[in-house]
Amino acid sequence: MTTLVTGGSKCGKSSFAERILDGFSGRKIYIATMQPFGSDAFEAIERHRKMRAGKGFETIEKYTDIHEISLSGECAVLLECVGNLCANEMFSGGEIAAPADKIAEGIKQLSERAAELVIVTNQVGSDGISYSAGTAEYIRVMGEINRKIAGYADNVIECVYGIPVVLKGEMPC
Repeated sequence: MTTLVTGGSKCGKSSFAERILDGFSGRKIYIATMQPFGSDAFEAIERHRKMRAGKGFETIEKYTDIHEISLSGECAVLLECVGNLCANEMFSGGEIAAPADKIAEGIKQLSERAAELVIVTNQVGSDGISYSAGTAEYIRVMGEINRKIAGYADNVIECVYGIPVVLKGEMPC
């Protein structure tokens, strides 16, 4: 089962995503994609660590090349988050011809290896603001990744002010 959880900033996506896996009794893996740069990043990482404390998650920090993660089939995975993964792939210095394909395919591979996969992503590009070329390309790539994942996900849930709304499939918890 693959569930994509989307929404705006600070809308409750992460806590909802964790709740989906509360009842999972096997191995639970949290894939953290945020590179710890700057005080805001360290604060966000610490906040997320506190949120999942005592919930049985094993953390894997993987900032790029998500397809390299090896999993056993009887685990549950929470991937937090696609926005960070995309930024890391696009702006970490390496040239990637098709970052959306690379990321979406890597996440699809995770979905095929895990019993449950919950993916947290961000809604970007709906504010109508004109951005620099690099930011505009990031927004375009994020939209493409989110469309690809939504296409193969069993469930797509949008968090709106802390309220999960089913866009595809059913409420997983």
